[in-house]
Amino acid sequence: MRYRDVPGLSGAANAAVRVLERGRLAPGIVSVALSVWSVRVHGVERRWRRWEAEFSCPCCGEGWARDKLHEALSMLPPKAAAELRVQVERLDEVLLGRTHHDPAADPELAWWHRRC
Repeated sequence: MRYRDVPGLSGAANAAVRVLERGRLAPGIVSVALSVWSVRVHGVERRWRRWEAEFSCPCCGEGWARDKLHEALSMLPPKAAAELRVQVERLDEVLLGRTHHDPAADPELAWWHRRC
């Protein structure tokens, strides 16, 4: 896996993402997670690109992507996190509008794992 810029982030924010990925995550994972989360949110059926498929897990669905974004948001410096948060929250709003709360879901799970 190689480092990939996160589309829509500034150069400084992408540099912070690369530092985080190099030290605590996997190279390119934030960009992949944002792409996978977007596909989940929009419900677009498309073939995964090979570098995205490396991170797909049939047992976890695409919820892992939002988990990874949550993790990155908590570890990035404030300015870089704010830039990424804008994109993540935009996708979250779409998901909230397209899904509903699953009352049977485990309340200990993150909210995005309790939507159907």
